[in-house]
Amino acid sequence: MSDADVRQSRRFLLLYGMAAAGGAVAYVPFLTVLLPVRINELSGSDNIEWLAMVTFGGAIAASLANIGFGWLSDWTRRRRLWIALGLALSCVLLVAVAQATTLWTLIGIVFCWQISLNMMLAPLAAWAGDSVPDNQKGLLGGLLAFAPALGALSGALVTMPGLAAQDFRLVLVAGLALAMVAPVLVFGNPKRMPHLMRSAQTAGQNGREATGSGPTAAWSQTLRQKAGNIVSRMWLARLLVQIAEAALFAYLFFWLRTFIPDFSDSSTARLFGVTLAIAIPFSFLAGWWADRKSRPILPLAISAGLGSVGLGIMALAPNLAAGIVGYVVFSVAASVFLAQHSSQVLQVLPTPERRARDLGIFNLTNTVPSLIMPWIALALVPNFGFSGLFALLAVLAAVASTLLLRANRKT
Repeated sequence: MSDADVRQSRRFLLLYGMAAAGGAVAYVPFLTVLLPVRINELSGSDNIEWLAMVTFGGAIAASLANIGFGWLSDWTRRRRLWIALGLALSCVLLVAVAQATTLWTLIGIVFCWQISLNMMLAPLAAWAGDSVPDNQKGLLGGLLAFAPALGALSGALVTMPGLAAQDFRLVLVAGLALAMVAPVLVFGNPKRMPHLMRSAQTAGQNGREATGSGPTAAWSQTLRQKAGNIVSRMWLARLLVQIAEAALFAYLFFWLRTFIPDFSDSSTARLFGVTLAIAIPFSFLAGWWADRKSRPILPLAISAGLGSVGLGIMALAPNLAAGIVGYVVFSVAASVFLAQHSSQVLQVLPTPERRARDLGIFNLTNTVPSLIMPWIALALVPNFGFSGLFALLAVLAAVASTLLLRANRKT
């Protein structure tokens, strides 16, 4: 059996998918609900300014830590060790947030938590690249689609009225993250995939022996020849889609209220959660097709294009019903794009010895949009309304689709 025909065990894939979702559970409820509440308790009327400062500084800390700990896990070749250390420290620091009695103490704990969280997330992402062969990357993307949905669901769970006191909610989040990530560390035991650890240069020297035969091998051979071009296109495309996704995450509630002034926050949360759930089967379908046809780029281009269509519908929507249709189209397409991109990008990174560090650079596409998006919104919404903002975002998503279509034609 050639390297290209080897498949990872289903047990590891399922445990890894649960761990990836656990990573989302570790931060989504805290950053979206529990941290703002804690800042409000300590800051009073200055809560918005303090939250903005914590969010901005935390994004920078997370970006640097992700690259740094990714590089360390590359250098030491001990992915599990760094994941375990990051998991333990992030859980302890999350619980410690309840003990902060001043804003500066809270900020210090949050920054340390961001660093420890990325000590876990960076090697966890790279571990998939070490262990999941290219002919299962689409399936991996389907499993990764559970992460945002379960992250949002965990936020709703821990904040259920009467379930837990404010401080104990932090304990619940830490416990959920631990329960979801730890099993893959203890029971994962993935099959070794030596061919996934060969650099592009080594693989090129070894020729077809490195990748076997068939469509997956042909795709891998093309990657070795055009990796730089494909990597840059995938980085830029994800950045553009993430800018649109970040804008919708931040301003969806306010946009919906332009149609119905009393549209509730709970209804917004339900709409957000439903679209994430709808995206899961579509992500599996896109991944199945990509694995079967050995065409990992095309589903990304199609989903980015559909996201642009959804944003265009939102920009032109005359009423709430049309607007929600547009949002569902965009949100489902963007969720499929992001889940599949997270798995398929593991194919295009040309240097396995620096896989986690390079993923850290790709992770900038997750944090940089939070720094760019507010300025775009401030420039457009006061003068052109949300229609102007969504029109620009539709153009960005269309550019992302075009970049990937061109990359798809080159492979």
